[in-house]
Amino acid sequence: MNLTRKHREQWKDAPIIFHPIGIIHSEHTEHENTPIQGIFNPSVGFIELFEEFAPGLADIESFSHIYAIYYFHHATGKNLVQKPFLDGEKERGIFAIRHFNRPNAMGISIMELLEVSGTILTVSGVDVLDGTPLLDIKPYVRQFDHREEVRSGWVDNQHLLDIGEWNSTPKELRQRDRARK
Repeated sequence: MNLTRKHREQWKDAPIIFHPIGIIHSEHTEHENTPIQGIFNPSVGFIELFEEFAPGLADIESFSHIYAIYYFHHATGKNLVQKPFLDGEKERGIFAIRHFNRPNAMGISIMELLEVSGTILTVSGVDVLDGTPLLDIKPYVRQFDHREEVRSGWVDNQHLLDIGEWNSTPKELRQRDRARK
């Protein structure tokens, strides 16, 4: 493999600027009470796309799910190790968890697309704070995105069978005894 110094020198510490294309609206206003993953909470919200990006929505209504890529505008740090919400006992590398305090405060969520009305997308499975800046939307394509024989690292060792019945917010997860009895 040719790992050239040229590319490293070109991009190390180079600014890359993104501009929001819209806003994600949700019922969530505090980190502590926001679901850690949308699959655990069917919370309905809205994606408001800025008008100049409306042509980009052509044909999006034919997809059942989308990826929303966004900026964690309330991140509180840039940590390389962090205790994940699902395992508050051990710190883990930030690239092995989905915490919002990251070197680049970007998040991604799979949301169910319920309706498209002009530049407003009604979505379910919203796990972000109200007013979150949206950076991009991509369609979830089963034929491209689904993988067989997936390993989920340390998460595979967690007791998640009943997590869908929990509130699955950071506050609730800290209060749960997740150890097997």
